[in-house]
Amino acid sequence: MRKWAIAAVLLLVAFAGVAIGYYLNPAGVPPVKAYTEGKEIRFIHTEASDPKVAELLTEMMRSPVLVVPSLAQAPKEILADVYVFKNGVKGSGPFGFQPDVFDNPPGTDGYRPLRSVLIVTWKHEKAARELRSAAEVKAAERAGEITIDRPGVVVNMPLLTWPGGRR
Repeated sequence: MRKWAIAAVLLLVAFAGVAIGYYLNPAGVPPVKAYTEGKEIRFIHTEASDPKVAELLTEMMRSPVLVVPSLAQAPKEILADVYVFKNGVKGSGPFGFQPDVFDNPPGTDGYRPLRSVLIVTWKHEKAARELRSAAEVKAAERAGEITIDRPGVVVNMPLLTWPGGRR
């Protein structure tokens, strides 16, 4: 009898976990770790303007990222930036290096879920360090430590959590 009671409690806990998980993320899109303003955040990618980028993100997250070529035509005024690292510190970013860095989180004038992808490359990979804010990325660029390329790719990347807030 006691084994059945334990099994019932475990089953109830499992169902509650699934229900809570669905409530927090009903679409089942896996959240991604990134940084903004020096803090860890979570976001999702839902659509990308470039098929190769959509394929890379789909494989990375094992969740479909849709291709929407017209996103690349979005005016600059409705875009914010995301810095994606092509080399440097190993990590969970799309190229296997540090997590992405976002500018303008929710609550700032420049927040936009549509992000212009900026590719960051360390000139001397051995000198790479983890950057956690757009200000740090820009300072590293001014110091000549990194280059930043703008390939014209736009990705829809709404934030789920940010400093002082969450959805």
